[in-house]
Parts: sequence; C-alpha cells; structure tokens
Amino acid sequence: MVRALPAVLIAAGLAFDLMTPPSYTGSPFFSAAPLVAAPLFSLRATALVGALASLTVVLLHLYHRTGWRGEPLTELVTVLTVSGLALLINRVVRRSGELLASARGIAEAAQRAVLPRPPERIGGLQVAARYEAAQADAFIGGDLYAVQDGPYGVRLAVGDVRGKGLGAVEAVAVVLGAFREAAETEPTLEGLARRLERALAREGVRRDSLDAVEGFTTCVLGEVPPDAGVLRLLNRGHPEPLLLHADGTLAVLAPAEPALPLGLGELAAGPDRAEEWPFPAGSTLLLYTDGLTEARDRAGAFYDPPARLRGRVFTGPAELLGALSGDVHRHTGGRSTDDMALLAVTV
Repeated sequence: MVRALPAVLIAAGLAFDLMTPPSYTGSPFFSAAPLVAAPLFSLRATALVGALASLTVVLLHLYHRTGWRGEPLTELVTVLTVSGLALLINRVVRRSGELLASARGIAEAAQRAVLPRPPERIGGLQVAARYEAAQADAFIGGDLYAVQDGPYGVRLAVGDVRGKGLGAVEAVAVVLGAFREAAETEPTLEGLARRLERALAREGVRRDSLDAVEGFTTCVLGEVPPDAGVLRLLNRGHPEPLLLHADGTLAVLAPAEPALPLGLGELAAGPDRAEEWPFPAGSTLLLYTDGLTEARDRAGAFYDPPARLRGRVFTGPAELLGALSGDVHRHTGGRSTDDMALLAVTV
C-alpha cells in the first residue's frame, strides 16, 4: 500500500485540479509524489514518477489554457526541482542501504565466528541454541553460549558480559576462547572457572577496551559426564538454570551458596564448588541470560520462565527454544531491551 502512494498522490492531484476553480492547483500532490517514491523505488522508477508528475502539470495547464507565464511556469519548475531532489535522495538512500547490507553481512560473519550454531547432537545429547539481540539489525553483543565434547563429557557455558559495544564483544571472544581450550584439559569445573578467570584478568591488562577494574562476566558452567545420568553445574552469579522433566515437572537449579561473577574472584571468601543433580533420560536443561528474566510487558511485569514452562512438555530442545522465544515476544509485545542467549540440552 505504501508503494502505491506516488500513483495515489498524482491521481489525487489530478482530481483536485479538475474539480476546483482555476485558482486552486494540485501541485503539492504532484511535488510530493517523487519525494515519496525516492526511498521506495529504484532510480529509474523515481525518475518515471517525477516525469509523470511533471507531464500531468503540463497537460492540466494545456487543458485549462492558462498559458505559461507566472504561476503555471512556477508550478512546473517546482515539480521539476522536487523531482531532481528526489533522484538525489534516492541515490543517498540506496547508498546507505548498500552500506547497511555490508555491515549486516559483517555482523553475521562475526556471529558465526564468535558464536557458531552448535550441532544438533553432541556427545549423545540433543542440543539447541539461540541468540536474539535487543537492537534491530544487530547480531552479537555481550551474551555468550558454548557447547563442547571432551574427555570429561559435554561441557556447557552460558554467560553475560558486563557492558555493551565492542568491549563486550571482545570479552565474549576471550571467555569463549579460554573455554574451548580449557574444556579439553581441565578435569573439573572448578579448574575450568579458574582458567576463565585468569584469561579475563590477563586480557584486561593487555587490552584497553576490556575493563580490568570493574569488568565481570556472570556465567554458568555445566558438565554432563558420559553415561553417568548426572549433571554438574558451577554458577558464577548467573540466573539459575531450569531442568524440565519428561512429565512436565520443573526444577530450578539454584546453587547452595551464591558465588561472585568471573572477574571478581579475588573478592570471594571461598573456592568454587560445583554441584550435582540427577539428569534422567528425557530431561532438558535450559540455560539462559538475564535478557529472558528481565523481559517486561507493557505493565512492567517481568517474564517468569519457571511459571511459563512448568507443566509443559516439549519433544526436544529446538521446540523448547522456539516456543520460549515466541512466548517472550508475545509477553513484551516485540519490544526487547536486552540481548538474550538460550541454550537447551536434552539427554
């Protein structure tokens, strides 16, 4: 309907001019038509709209036999001038669109490099991940997820880096790089957390864009040992994961003792301690960032994942994340204020 506006404007101007006394003119409609066409159509189509509007002005004055002195000539020059400006606007808009498309492609490539989509099956587990940026046309921010199979089982990580912009993205790259290396070699989740802590501290000193003083990353580290039927978690100041059972029951996996985020380990009173939960067949572990729990509706009410998911049964992690994402969008009315990373694993 919007793309039909130029033709509607020309038709409205023509009708206005024919149905009113000669002292009234439809030139405002004719001038508006190419301006509306400029951001919507190609250069050739915009030029065609401008030519059609100018031709309509000429034909109307020939029909009224008003001559080409004074006001009629001014009207024609006005429409021609506006049509020329519309062509310039069209070129600027097209150039901006090309630059945006290029930036969008770079952002997609960066997301695939930093946060690649995991395979559907890793180490005998079904896996699904989803990243949704709050900002339109953005693809990556300060949230992260990772899944890796290794000698100690499948290792998981979901985290949220403090801050925004390039510094947050660099911190994400540091955490993920350290995780992918340490997940293969560290025998315990406690050792894995220490490696991530050291990596952040080391890179914070080397890079000005990483905040070495106030920077921190909330994170949940998980481990599913092979054929053990258990789940180990180490929570460093992150929202509690959820365990959805095959019968629809749900458990909130809250740590017995809250721990500080990565980057603030020197302030902690005691060492990290991983906790263990049963992980029976058919169960699904859901890890998420605070973009989920801080999503608000129009009345300001926060989204409550346990209340929304309790009693529901899903065929797999992909269906769970799809349903969860759609439910959050309905809750917020499509308005998001924070990035959201989701990771689901079904045994």
